[in-house]
Amino acid sequence: MGTVIMQSVVSVDGFIADDKGEVGSLHEWYFSGDVPIVVGEGEQFDHSGTDSGIKVSRASANYVRSVWESIGTIVMGRNLFDQMNGWEGKPPAGDHVVVVSHRPKPEGWHPEASYHFVDGVSAAIDKAQELAGDRIVAVNAGEAGGQILAAGLVDEVAMDVVPVVFGSGIRFFGGIDGQHLLEDPHVVIQGDRVLHLRFKVRRHR
Repeated sequence: MGTVIMQSVVSVDGFIADDKGEVGSLHEWYFSGDVPIVVGEGEQFDHSGTDSGIKVSRASANYVRSVWESIGTIVMGRNLFDQMNGWEGKPPAGDHVVVVSHRPKPEGWHPEASYHFVDGVSAAIDKAQELAGDRIVAVNAGEAGGQILAAGLVDEVAMDVVPVVFGSGIRFFGGIDGQHLLEDPHVVIQGDRVLHLRFKVRRHR
């Protein structure tokens, strides 16, 4: 089974978007570098809505490329799916998407896309791992991600920390209760206007 990684870009005070769901300056580093993120057979990632595609600093490029290439399935909550319209059936990485939702896929929505709507976080991770095989299951941070972490189903936490303070908004860990210990970071990469961190989740001993 592939590693389950809860991940997102996040402000230094722990928010992945503002109160309206807008990311503001959090994603500026994706487009301010000079190294395009190219994977597979020369295909450049472009989910920016611009002609320029995603271009990051040289310090970030190898890390971002290696992570995105290793993703098999993305797990997201229904709120994010609705807000993004599921990236129009074309996820930014991986081949499959599992949506944690009590409601089914919208009728007629991109029937060609490998999107699966699953009720409950445990069932969602089971489905995501089945689809991903040995590749990474990337769990979007936020309310659904926090529930998956609280259920003990996350192996690692990955944060792309941007030097901005939001003050309020959508929390990286959602409304999670209690303390959840992480190990010391095993990835620390300083990019331009972003700090890439990865922590393994400490298991009860």
